[in-house]
Amino acid sequence: MTAPRWIIHLPTTLTSQDAAAGLAAALRDSLSHVAAFDFGETTLSEEDSQHLRHRVWCDARHDGGRRCGLREGHPGPCGAAATR
Repeated sequence: MTAPRWIIHLPTTLTSQDAAAGLAAALRDSLSHVAAFDFGETTLSEEDSQHLRHRVWCDARHDGGRRCGLREGHPGPCGAAATR
């Protein structure tokens, strides 16, 4: 059995899902060197509906365990160049 992973819920003052996704992308870009973060699992929720989460990035896995770096629901196939 593996140890449980911990989730950091980080509230923002942003008022749109697109703005929150943009902030998540900026955090991923600036903190991608920190191995403790699994940005591929990033989800968003409204403050009063935290049980309803929206995935930010595509969940498809590529060779080496990397994930597709494109937004959830992207058109076309996942591309290796877009993985993070």
